[in-house]
Amino acid sequence: MYFPSYCSSPSTSSSVLRACRVRFASTLSSSVTRSFSSPCRASPPTCSVSCRSVCFSPASRSVRCSAPRWSYGVDWRSPVSLRAQIRSASPALERFERKIATMASEHPFKEILTGLPKPGGGEFGKFYSLPALNDPRIDKLPYSIRILLESAIRNCDNFQVTKEDVEKIIDWENSAPKQVEIPFKPARVLLQDFTGVPAVVDLASMREAIKDLDSDPDKINPLVPVDLVIDHSVQVDVARSENAVQANMDLEFKRNKERFAFLKWGSTAFRNMLVVPPGSGIVHQVNLEYLGRVVFNTEGILYPDSVVGTDSHTTMIDGLGVAGWGVGELKQRQQCLVSLFVYFYLRPMSMVLPGVVGFKLSGKLCDGVTATDLVLTVTQMLRKHGVVGKFVEFYGEGMGQLSLADRATIANMSPEYGATMGFFPVDHVTLQYLKLTGRSDETVAMIEAYLRANNMFVDYNEPQQERVYSSYLELDLGDVEPCVSGPKRPHDRVPLRDMKADWHSCLDSKVGFKGFAVPKEEQDKVVKFSFHGQPAELKHGSVVIAAITSCTNTSNPSVMLGAGLVAKKACELGLEVKPWVKTSLAPGSGVVTKYLLQSGLQKYLNQQGFHIVGYGCTTCIGNSGDLEESVASAIADNDLIAAAVLSGNRNFEGRVHPLTRANYLASPPLVVAYALAGTVDIDFEKEPLGTGKDGKHVYFKDIWPTGEEIAEVVQASVLPDMFKSTYEAITKGNPFWNQLSVTSSSLYAWDPNSTYIHKPPYFNGMTMDPPGPRGVKDAYCLLLFGDSITTDHISPAGSIHKDSPAAKYLMERGVDRKDFNSYGSRRGNDEVMARGTFANIRIVNKLLNGEVGPKTIHIPSGEKLYVYDAAMRYKSAGQDTIVLAGAEYGSGSSRDWAAKGPMLQGVKAVIAKSFERIHRSNLVGMGIIPLCFKPGEDADTLGLTGHERYTIDLPTKISDIRPGQDITVTTDNGKSFTCTLRFDTEVELAYFDHGGILQYVIRNLTKQ
Repeated sequence: MYFPSYCSSPSTSSSVLRACRVRFASTLSSSVTRSFSSPCRASPPTCSVSCRSVCFSPASRSVRCSAPRWSYGVDWRSPVSLRAQIRSASPALERFERKIATMASEHPFKEILTGLPKPGGGEFGKFYSLPALNDPRIDKLPYSIRILLESAIRNCDNFQVTKEDVEKIIDWENSAPKQVEIPFKPARVLLQDFTGVPAVVDLASMREAIKDLDSDPDKINPLVPVDLVIDHSVQVDVARSENAVQANMDLEFKRNKERFAFLKWGSTAFRNMLVVPPGSGIVHQVNLEYLGRVVFNTEGILYPDSVVGTDSHTTMIDGLGVAGWGVGELKQRQQCLVSLFVYFYLRPMSMVLPGVVGFKLSGKLCDGVTATDLVLTVTQMLRKHGVVGKFVEFYGEGMGQLSLADRATIANMSPEYGATMGFFPVDHVTLQYLKLTGRSDETVAMIEAYLRANNMFVDYNEPQQERVYSSYLELDLGDVEPCVSGPKRPHDRVPLRDMKADWHSCLDSKVGFKGFAVPKEEQDKVVKFSFHGQPAELKHGSVVIAAITSCTNTSNPSVMLGAGLVAKKACELGLEVKPWVKTSLAPGSGVVTKYLLQSGLQKYLNQQGFHIVGYGCTTCIGNSGDLEESVASAIADNDLIAAAVLSGNRNFEGRVHPLTRANYLASPPLVVAYALAGTVDIDFEKEPLGTGKDGKHVYFKDIWPTGEEIAEVVQASVLPDMFKSTYEAITKGNPFWNQLSVTSSSLYAWDPNSTYIHKPPYFNGMTMDPPGPRGVKDAYCLLLFGDSITTDHISPAGSIHKDSPAAKYLMERGVDRKDFNSYGSRRGNDEVMARGTFANIRIVNKLLNGEVGPKTIHIPSGEKLYVYDAAMRYKSAGQDTIVLAGAEYGSGSSRDWAAKGPMLQGVKAVIAKSFERIHRSNLVGMGIIPLCFKPGEDADTLGLTGHERYTIDLPTKISDIRPGQDITVTTDNGKSFTCTLRFDTEVELAYFDHGGILQYVIRNLTKQ
């Protein structure tokens, strides 16, 4: 895998070398592979990606040892028992293990394999000691880079990881600016169901493809431990009800029974896959509170935990001192999809050695300022600084003032500020959190001892060794002030004191990220309507959705309990949220419910309409459910700019709800405050929220809790037993999940009538011969975009519009509108998702001359059509298409369908000013050519209207193409311009040669 900055062209010599090693290694291992029709996973001592840690906690042991619905396909009571099972399978495995043992004995760094003693005698295990290298350069390395270094040393075999790779990392200060490539092996993979379903669909279809090529389907199995948490399917259908959780879960299972059964089948059909059932919590909070190990202890070898995930907010785990980030779902699939027995000979993920921005924190937050205010401030600073493709590492005396939950909040929003990671090294605060969340004392002692011994622990009570960073930023926490972000982007921070003025500026300004272009005479209009027989009214800026949601904030007790205190004070003063505001509370785990009940604050949240609606991602990803019909009509019929206020991390237009054009990110306490105010058009310092029961005005200051009040309730209400009991319970599933019946077959039985799970066409007619490079000839422009087109624009996850091509497809197959569900829930069906590509109702296509919506101009006929319909017309005529775009194309969530969909629509290339790193890699993975305009150029400066036909000449031999080379693009009206080819490594060229990453994997596995 590769994480470049926007238009870099790094050296590729190391990837060529590693590619050669792969070819050599596949020959070496093929005889072993052929000996097993049903391989099982083996783990030699030097493995970086292996079995679950032996003694993580009682809760984690229950996951590994519970009923078959939680199994990985074998008995996971211990690595020793696993090895015995595997050894009994065939004598040939013993020969394989002896070969691995020989490799281990000849480890290039065996001299630094050191024992870690226990305080009471004996040892925790052995580890590769960085201090034993006696290299002063290591002492100056950022902690995040030390994790990459340890991995390279531990996995060094001079085949796939060389001493030269290790030296590059040690010499990080000099080598990182050169954009050198390094190998990295993550310890595990993390998925959620929106990305997990298409991943398992790909796995299932790849098994059939490899079978059709007369090879063993069982070669298709996850390579590393895979945790899949089902959290993205619950919707806020029912709100403001004591029964909301049960009602929404019932609807969730009715809609998604087929998807859930498919995932349950996957957990038994594929080895090494754990599926956490719906209703357990949000994936990143579960990862933080439960799945994160910090340090693995595998068969006596200690090493740092690390994780890659298909969800971009995997970075939340960085707050725990675990190196984790989101990657392109397609590229991650290559990391998972390899035969077990050739694992040790296959190449690790490839990445550019990143620069690291040192972010120094000092001081402490002022009273009344929340972690949400802090992360919105940090996001704006880092976005301005420019951190795409880089690590950010936090340090300084201010670290001691931040709780682990505060750190996780900042780490969570790494995608919003553009960094690969926002890393917080392990210190005493981390250890305290591990104990709070139920990790055993022995485990915590092992973690501390290992990290101290390997110079990966920060003790702020000791003098600090000066570390070197690529660049530096500093923030005095005392300068952070209450704020929100919006109305359309997470990094558009607005100080709370300026909110009213900023809102009116947005109404006045032309349509854009900070503008709605509402005429002056229309800005004060009031729309009156009847809501359940009561008189009601809405204006521009009226809050119609107020949601406490998202892993960013629901993992943080201070802001969650702070919201409860705001609700309590409001109730005591006689304030009440208007009934037409759709309020909801979706905790990230059951722990939140326990401490809200323990504190006695949940009843006040209920009184204000913030009943718990479910455990998972809801409003933040567009699962906000329908608004009441009278409210929806009042907005739509009068063209109102309605507002949503949510404690999420994304607020791109069209994401939260189709009818809320203004969407603001805010802390949970502020969400309650804005719900009480009923509008974002308010100055909290001067204007009252409402009138209390005594007839007096109630102001913001009257309901806002002090820091001391919040600290007291956190101390009294957040208890270790809550975490233990919650995560012991999730291993039992729930009645809905446990009743799902699935087949034991290793091949999936596709249902041709299913509208949820459909066999994709990627491998139709596939042969063993790669198709080779393909240029683009006389292509039409399907879409012409400006800057900041997000993956939400390209592949929306939210509701399916009733008039869309996807809706037509579903209705033709007997699906009622009420059962459409969301695009995200139907990612296992390529027919729906191809029709949903570029279907965002707020997308702006310049070919439409100012009109907003999911349509385009079919250039040959001049007709205005839905994008899908135009694409199919081009495709049926045998005509190529391209997309022209501005800067930051593909920003936002790391959605594979934002690349798969365009490919299925026939898009051959995307020419943009710059790409978001994960989306560019996904385009490559689907065989789409990514090209960058030269600096200072774009479609406008080149005079491109989108009505031209475009030819992109590529050499016919892959060996004649170089990563990052210049490519000439010509048009039928005589224009010619040069672009940078954004295949950034030799490996990516290999994917393109094969037609995509999945085809590349299948052909390589078939040969073994």
